[in-house]
Amino acid sequence: MNERVALVTGAARGIGRAIAVALAKEKWRVVINYRANEDAAKEALKLVEEVGGKGIPIQADIADSADRARLVAQTLETFARIDLLVNNAAMGPRRRVDLLEMTESSYDEVMATNLKGPLFLTQLVVRRMIELKIEKARIINIGSISAYTSSTSRGEYCLSKAGMGMMTALFAHRLAECGINVYELRPGFIRTDMTSPVWDKYERMIADGLTPIARWGEPEEVARAVVAIAQDCFPLSTGEVINVDSGFHLRRL
Repeated sequence: MNERVALVTGAARGIGRAIAVALAKEKWRVVINYRANEDAAKEALKLVEEVGGKGIPIQADIADSADRARLVAQTLETFARIDLLVNNAAMGPRRRVDLLEMTESSYDEVMATNLKGPLFLTQLVVRRMIELKIEKARIINIGSISAYTSSTSRGEYCLSKAGMGMMTALFAHRLAECGINVYELRPGFIRTDMTSPVWDKYERMIADGLTPIARWGEPEEVARAVVAIAQDCFPLSTGEVINVDSGFHLRRL
């Protein structure tokens, strides 16, 4: 069990970094995937090692087919196995604009990173999981409340996360016979670099009752849910969506 290996995409910062560190605390070996920020990846590795874990940073853009193949190959060359894939890497549009002004280039970039990349990376990884006969292999997709919450200034992001919901269901259906369970976590308002432009806005909305639990979430709280799945706390669940959102998903009168 001490040889379990997790591949976490977008693990240099934010939620991905918290996931990598939390898994390292549980003696998982961690692949810290990052696209461009090498310094942040090195800092994430330092945090992994400070909690007694072992890891390796691998640069790869999951939107790129060749990079995805290289990421999986380097992971297997280093650790010889992948027990857990966490599809965390994601981006919002570079500019928030009205839906009627959204460009095809922005749509293509966001969908390639948030949906196409995770889809085909998962395909690559599960083929090797099956080939290597990994027991209790798991896939975790980090989705978003944007899967069902309309935000017309970033339609690309909402569409990508809605697609990830169906991606979760499809892989859960297909992989159940292989013993590979698939889960989706849907974070809400999590305090990260990615959400920093709207901290003040949502701080006021949360104070006004936007969420039943009236506070921001922290990346470590999403990471705890990942660890619970990694520890096989939900062996009879697959295709399950777990909300980590301060109760935002509740319909209220």
